[in-house]
Amino acid sequence: MRNTRSGAAPVAPCEHEAIALRAFARLQMPIWIFDIDRSRIHWANAPALQVWRASSLPELCARDMGRDMSASVATRLAQYQADFQCGDATFNEQWTIYPGGKPVPLHVHYSGWALPDGRMAMLCQGERVGTQSPESLRSVEALLHTPMMIALYTLEGAPLWRNPASRSSVRDARETLSQRFVQEQAWQQLAAALAHAGEATLTMAVHTSAGQSWHEVSARRRLDAVTGEAALLVSETDVTPLKQSEAQALYLSDHDSLTDLPNRAYAQRAFERLAMQVAQSPAAQPLQAAVVIIDLDHFKDINDSWGHAAGDQLLQQVAQRLRGAVRHGDIVARFGGDEFIVLLCAPQVRDEIAHIHLRLREALSQPYALEGRQARVTATVGASVLPDHGSDFATLLQHADLAMYRAKAAGRDSLSFYQPGSTEQLRARTELEDDLRQALARREFMLFYQPRVGSGRTDGAEALVRWRHPVRGLVMPGDFIPVLESMGRMRELGRQVLEMAARQQVAWRGAGWPLQLSINLSSSEFEDPALVDELQQTLARTGCAAAALELEITESMLLADDDRPLATLRALRGLGVSIALDDFGTGYSNLAYLQRFPFSTLKIDRRFVQAPGHERVLTAAIVSLCRALKLRPVAEGVETAEQHRWLRSLGIQEFQGYHFARPLDVAAFEDYLRAG
Repeated sequence: MRNTRSGAAPVAPCEHEAIALRAFARLQMPIWIFDIDRSRIHWANAPALQVWRASSLPELCARDMGRDMSASVATRLAQYQADFQCGDATFNEQWTIYPGGKPVPLHVHYSGWALPDGRMAMLCQGERVGTQSPESLRSVEALLHTPMMIALYTLEGAPLWRNPASRSSVRDARETLSQRFVQEQAWQQLAAALAHAGEATLTMAVHTSAGQSWHEVSARRRLDAVTGEAALLVSETDVTPLKQSEAQALYLSDHDSLTDLPNRAYAQRAFERLAMQVAQSPAAQPLQAAVVIIDLDHFKDINDSWGHAAGDQLLQQVAQRLRGAVRHGDIVARFGGDEFIVLLCAPQVRDEIAHIHLRLREALSQPYALEGRQARVTATVGASVLPDHGSDFATLLQHADLAMYRAKAAGRDSLSFYQPGSTEQLRARTELEDDLRQALARREFMLFYQPRVGSGRTDGAEALVRWRHPVRGLVMPGDFIPVLESMGRMRELGRQVLEMAARQQVAWRGAGWPLQLSINLSSSEFEDPALVDELQQTLARTGCAAAALELEITESMLLADDDRPLATLRALRGLGVSIALDDFGTGYSNLAYLQRFPFSTLKIDRRFVQAPGHERVLTAAIVSLCRALKLRPVAEGVETAEQHRWLRSLGIQEFQGYHFARPLDVAAFEDYLRAG
């Protein structure tokens, strides 16, 4: 212990303490009392003053021993004090003190000493160490200051000695070696290894004064230098940070970093445990396991329209809702992208999946807050069952995927179980997707035009897309539009359609046919923040006048909980294009839309145009509404002269339908125009 000088004075002793001190003063052995709390010597006899190289007791008591005291020495002194307070503890150790910076090695006997104010101090009885090698002196200092925990135990595990680091680590000075370990099995393992080889090194969980930790414990049989009896020399190193890092690395290898859900590797191991449960279930009540795939509908549109940050937020919120929709013990994992998986086990697993799907739909149907905006999302679910649909994880996963694609083809937002024969459907679906990717790259799509007839003349036309497949020939939109939407490629087709229509309008205007062309927008196109800018660029690039184009949208595109649809429509109207509300009367038919949004045209759906006589009053009401709101009504699906006459009698002046012409390619449409 190093010391410096300070201006403190010794504390006056009480009567009984004074008697003891007078006795200590006659002894030739250096004796001093150390005030542990204040890091100062409380009293010392004359031989101690010589050891400490002090001119007087007041001068020695004034020294602040704590100023240069190392942390390990301070820890050791606090251990002494705690042991003195708990009982009649004594210690014999070799210490080196440093009066005036000079090392003085001593054998010191320590015991507790109650100060007059009731605090526990330490009575020190020193004896100079005889001639020792530098290595011996340094090894003693190393044992004092090393952070490695070193202790000596009897073969039965009773403590004989501990260095400061070991003493600081244990919960109680009397703690045995077996009590050190969290698990009895760890102690038995260590004891068995010692009995076999005489030494062992194991990493195990231990009890410490600060709670449970992980230590690397090395133990060897040795002889006690005091008694000569066999003993155990045990050293411990705290490897808790390493174990925590390993645990974190293992956790990260098994979990998705974005959603904190288990990943595919974890799910595969979990399935193996479920399969074992199924195999071991009693014949009287057999268990079934299931693999359920959940795929978010139109997730790519969120990513593309609002950015990946919004997409990540959506995935995190979906993950939380999925956890809440399943039972305790069911496993929810993320497979990547917008695909999740649920693994479960139950006697009637199909019924349980149906219940989960109901809870899932309810949970996912609530709006999501993304980047300050609200969005809604649905999910398509496919499921396969062990053992009905396969015996291994890979097969069941593939079959659940097939079921999910089957549900998507049926309209999304639904649950489908695997059915034999789905493999061929998936193969056909995959081939179709590959063909569509190539079709977009090769621009294999073309436009047909259905005339919009006014008062004896053709005023415009609706552009309708077709696919010129190199093998199948002309493919209708109902066969490829849903697939493009599920692929997230609908906007790419929409851009091509807009470009083709604009160029065709310019060509016909140059030929003396200044027609207005209407183009259908998909929901993904309408939600694209780049729509207005891309339309403006297309108009500038092609030379098409904005007023020569009309964009058709449906009521379902207007259901957002914020003002984005209104802002988009106003921006489009600001460019000069017209906006038509298509299929009016078949959706939500919210009349507030007609007042709030800047429509120029209302297209009356064919079911009202072809309605029987007793239902025609609804059509007349729609026309009256258009008149009141100054909207141009266009009747779709006119197929007979009688329908045409009746609609004209209501005041409608523009019509589409087979009564006038079917959709025509460019050459046929131009022939139609020339024929008048």
